[in-house]
Amino acid sequence: MQVGTLILFSGKMGAGKSTKAKQISQQRNAVLISEDEWLSRLYPDQITSFEGYLHYAARLKPLVKSHVLGTLKTGTSVVMDFPANTVKQRAWFRELIAEANAPNELIYLNVSNDVCLKQIKKRRLEQPERAIFDTESMFIEVTRCFQEPEHGEGFNLQVMEQNA
Repeated sequence: MQVGTLILFSGKMGAGKSTKAKQISQQRNAVLISEDEWLSRLYPDQITSFEGYLHYAARLKPLVKSHVLGTLKTGTSVVMDFPANTVKQRAWFRELIAEANAPNELIYLNVSNDVCLKQIKKRRLEQPERAIFDTESMFIEVTRCFQEPEHGEGFNLQVMEQNA
């Protein structure tokens, strides 16, 4: 039985993970699952802080896990627009990969802080509903938690550099 590939992303806030996830899902005809989309539809106007995001994101994981496992087992690849930005977050993805016995790709968008901040500013203008979170202070807070992925973590890691 053929199993789909699980494709995930790591990168600082504003690095372009969602944009790259959409591109790859279209290129590979894969199912795209967006954490931001699911959270905004399931918990509209309930996430008002980083702590609130962490709370609701944790509630979402069991549902997403069963959906992803079922999809992968059909042979369909899944692009997860969910952050794989800490060792703990990546451990959850490794559990999914192991349970599905699926191939994987972890795409790390290694983007400079300056580029991230420029992209966040642009996104805030294009998507005013995100303005509460798309701020320099939120970037600084979230970036403090960021842990760069390493080759020894058990993923098929691809690094994409963008510093200008």
